[in-house]
Amino acid sequence: MTSALDITQSVNPPRAAFLDYPLGHTTGKPHEPALQREILITALEGFTTITAPGTVLMLPFQWSEADAWKETAQRGPDDRLPRYDTPQYQNEDDRQRALPSG
Repeated sequence: MTSALDITQSVNPPRAAFLDYPLGHTTGKPHEPALQREILITALEGFTTITAPGTVLMLPFQWSEADAWKETAQRGPDDRLPRYDTPQYQNEDDRQRALPSG
């Protein structure tokens, strides 16, 4: 499943389902489990309906009636957290759980 159509098409996966929702919402809107379930079921049906390699199933769901959210999503500033080459943990317990056992 993807919300980044250009990137998905450029990597040419065996099959994919595209949802034209903001990044981070690939399986639907928060707090709407019925919609999330419908989106997932529709995407999973692609496993039986997609027959040609590289096909991207365009899911029919809309984030809103208007596309104004796209303008907001595409303008700055970039407020994402910096990326690091080493793992980052929320707390010491998470770091301990990630250590190899044995």
